[in-house]
Amino acid sequence: MNITSDFVKGYRDMDVPYTLLQNEEKAVGIAVLLPGLGYTTQAPLLHYTTGIYLNGHFDVLQINYQYTRQEYEDLTVEEMDEALKNDVRLVLHRILEDGRYSHIHLVAKSFGTIALCNELERDGFQGAKVIWLTPLVKEDEVFQSMLNSKQEGLCIIGDRDRHFDRDRFKDLERKPGLEVHVLKGLNHSLEHDFHVLDSISAHKEIMTIMKAFIEA
Repeated sequence: MNITSDFVKGYRDMDVPYTLLQNEEKAVGIAVLLPGLGYTTQAPLLHYTTGIYLNGHFDVLQINYQYTRQEYEDLTVEEMDEALKNDVRLVLHRILEDGRYSHIHLVAKSFGTIALCNELERDGFQGAKVIWLTPLVKEDEVFQSMLNSKQEGLCIIGDRDRHFDRDRFKDLERKPGLEVHVLKGLNHSLEHDFHVLDSISAHKEIMTIMKAFIEA
């Protein structure tokens, strides 16, 4: 495997690091991982997701924005969202501009779903597969994007997630082309609070769901 770590100059000329993991053989596509605000690509869900894609002969792009750093502490919520969308767009332009990948999957966790809904209209993404992990459905922008997206999608959230909205998820469950899983007792990290073995079992269930969606 070839691993490339680099950065682009993003919002306010701040460094936005990313890592591109490439298979030795020609990849069947690329998976783009958009982590949460404090939930990095090294955290369990996205670490395991990386493994599933690499074993499936996908390359993986991890966009490792770090908005908890001191440089960003003066940003308003609106400016943070603007920074996220801008920075993700710049990284994707650098990695995908040559058009070498015919199959693209987009995986976003929490805060990353704000960037995801901003990218769904990008040229070349109409046929992408999309995975929404703990999406911020209480944000109208995210909810409407999920309802209106044309891409085949998978959504996973726990019913104890502070961002879970039962009424909105009833609407999402009726959307054609979107597979929705609301998992009982799981929090925003898709874990059972302080119950390690139960959380490991939950992650196994989630990875099984994701693997089936990815390979379908």
